[in-house]
Amino acid sequence: MEVLKTSGLKKYYGTGEKQVRALDGVDLCVNQGEFVAIVGTSGSGKSTLLHMLGGLDRPTEGKVYVDDKDIFTLNNEALTIFRRRKIGFVFQAFNLVPVLNVYENIVLPIELDGNAVDEAYVKNIIDTLGLADKTDSMPSQLSGGQQQRVAIARALATKPAILLADEPTGNLDSQTSQDVLGLLKVTGQQFNQTIVMITHNEEIAQMADRIIRIEDGRIVKGGDCHA
Repeated sequence: MEVLKTSGLKKYYGTGEKQVRALDGVDLCVNQGEFVAIVGTSGSGKSTLLHMLGGLDRPTEGKVYVDDKDIFTLNNEALTIFRRRKIGFVFQAFNLVPVLNVYENIVLPIELDGNAVDEAYVKNIIDTLGLADKTDSMPSQLSGGQQQRVAIARALATKPAILLADEPTGNLDSQTSQDVLGLLKVTGQQFNQTIVMITHNEEIAQMADRIIRIEDGRIVKGGDCHA
């Protein structure tokens, strides 16, 4: 079942001869439970694409469907709420709140939405990611790999339709990168989570179920859903 789909997605900056076509007609889809890597060189449009998939920026033209919802028909306030409920983000720069402990960081998006925390589900995520003995720790007391695991736990805690990871191992050494990616894949499988990861690292991309390649704002390989 398709959980994410784009149709004729375009993002242009500037006009005339100086116009930059960051995305130039992107069509792709992702099935429920897939772990997909979007690979491209710097300037290929992969980060712009991630921002569109997550509703962080609006396209010049085209559509993005998440859970069959055309997200850009929503006004900014409704889109913010939809994003918080349906899309989990894992960024290169962890983005943990320094004054909150690990557990408080993980459940923060749920509490911002005014919802009750599913304690058993969150505990399962924390245990799976090996953070059970770190829940009272502050971000500054954690290694980079541990901080990224907290960021993954926070993204999973809201039970999003999709999890978007933007160069999630960019600030980690190679061994820690492999460990974190392995955990991301395991948690994705365990919780039937759909994961879309942006990376320029071919070795890391090989851990995904499917690789989508983007060049000059266009999908050149792997954009179609598997049946």
